[in-house]
Amino acid sequence: MSRPHVLFVCTHNSARSQMAEAWLRHLAGDRFEVRSAGVEPGVLHPLTVQVMREAGINMNDHRAKGISEFLGRWNVNYLITVCDRAAQSCPTAWPGLVTRLHWFFTDPSSATGTDEQRLEVFRRVRDEIRRQIETWLSETVDASGAASSGQRA
Repeated sequence: MSRPHVLFVCTHNSARSQMAEAWLRHLAGDRFEVRSAGVEPGVLHPLTVQVMREAGINMNDHRAKGISEFLGRWNVNYLITVCDRAAQSCPTAWPGLVTRLHWFFTDPSSATGTDEQRLEVFRRVRDEIRRQIETWLSETVDASGAASSGQRA
């Protein structure tokens, strides 16, 4: 049986969607095929890699990707936007789409202040995303480990 496909989308695919992809892969194991993308892809932020490494997750093989890499090429069962801009500009029609969700997280890339202050923002967002993924998994995955339909698009 095919695993449900999850695509996390944010503006640049530099922080939030990357963290969400890494957390879901880490927390759910092989129960989902998971990817992330940006509506205007940029570059993976080095502090994203750093704070995820602090949590025990290696992101060395991650790179920023655009939604065009997936649209029409990859069926998406769960499309989850993690910023308002992506929610507004992400295409609404995807092959296989069953559920579209929006989870808002502050953009850590826009944090200002000292290096330590910026790092703290990245850590806070990392932890918020982990909690959201854990909640979603508890609501979406039944006791046998199979994904349920969840909310409809």
